[in-house]
Amino acid sequence: MKFNFFRIPHLFISLLLLPVFIHAQIIETSAKQSLQIDYRRLGRIDTVLNEYINKNWLTGAVTLVVKDNQLVQYKGYGFADAETKKPMQKDAIFRIMSQTKAITSVGIMILYEQGKLLLDQRIADFIPEFRNSVVLDKYNEADTTYTTVKAKRQITFRDLLTHSSGIGYAAIGTPTANAIYAKAGIPSGLGYFDASLVEKMTELAKLPLMFQPGEKWQYGLNSDLLGALIEVISGMNLEDFLRLHIFQPLGMKDTYFNLPAAKADRLATVYTEDSLHRIIKWSHTFRQIDPDYPTMKKQYFSGGAGLSSTAFDYAIFMQMLLNKGVYNGNRILSSRAVEMMTSNQLDFPYNGVDNFGLGFGLTTAKSASRNPRSEGSFAWGGYYGTTYWADPKSKLVCLIMTQHTPNTHADISARFEALVYGSLK
Repeated sequence: MKFNFFRIPHLFISLLLLPVFIHAQIIETSAKQSLQIDYRRLGRIDTVLNEYINKNWLTGAVTLVVKDNQLVQYKGYGFADAETKKPMQKDAIFRIMSQTKAITSVGIMILYEQGKLLLDQRIADFIPEFRNSVVLDKYNEADTTYTTVKAKRQITFRDLLTHSSGIGYAAIGTPTANAIYAKAGIPSGLGYFDASLVEKMTELAKLPLMFQPGEKWQYGLNSDLLGALIEVISGMNLEDFLRLHIFQPLGMKDTYFNLPAAKADRLATVYTEDSLHRIIKWSHTFRQIDPDYPTMKKQYFSGGAGLSSTAFDYAIFMQMLLNKGVYNGNRILSSRAVEMMTSNQLDFPYNGVDNFGLGFGLTTAKSASRNPRSEGSFAWGGYYGTTYWADPKSKLVCLIMTQHTPNTHADISARFEALVYGSLK
């Protein structure tokens, strides 16, 4: 056996660099300061958040900023519960609602890379009831009756990932969709439901689409249906699938559909406003969403709105995507899959300005010219006032988490964004 001594130094150097490479993939939480941040200017976040709280515009919030894989800002402000004056800790647990959607989308991409599905494959191959979809034609508001026409084509996974399937939202959608879905007993996914996800999504197949698949973007129950498809294809419930394939490998220790009783005291209280815009506690019956749903034992795992989590856990998830699918040496997706998810998939701007990928809104050049986020940033948020974005160009992961909706002063998210970018050197 012959040894190539010229290769030994190179091998030695590679072994030395390997831990550094893996280390660079994780969020560095040490106290060292980033040379890319002006910390005096970053401190303005404290000033503005405290101003909103002191003026009773906001009860509490958590903010987090990661720059170049390094945690540069992570704080709790105000109260997790105003009545008891319980301080908002930075590791408070939030009902992240629609931030669940991106995680479910990654779950679908995991199955895609396992060869279990194709993005342009018909979902009827897995839930046959969607084979003969029809589209709403005429709707009678007086008695909720309607006529339909045949769908021009069947729904695909790509349609669901881009909210262009024709499926509307229950409870928080258009008045027509709200009425049709309520009559059929289709849940919104917001809150607690004692039902089977697959059964309810199968019943959804019997109802008309709001428009022809692929013709426009409209927010809907697409991610809930994707969650049901994950259950059908994987043979696991969505809770177990996400834990096994995403949460455990990434070390997301505070992300749950069923929040453990031992962590319930970290759950922030939910607020809304009265007619005079005074902040009041969200009641157990308001909008038919019991705020205690995270701790209510459930089997209906809404892929569109069911998770609770912390700012740091979600930052890990987003950093994995910025790292092109890998975190702490664990690869969740290929780099190409992440590129696909964060690339435009539609022939039209989803909101008139920005593009939409496989689960994310994407900042366009036009949008970047008007706001701080760089072109190519990907983002979304949650019903109760949580917002996140990742900026590949600036190498940023940012979150602001509240539990307050409707919120007259929801512009705090935009101000937080301006403060973050104002601190970059």
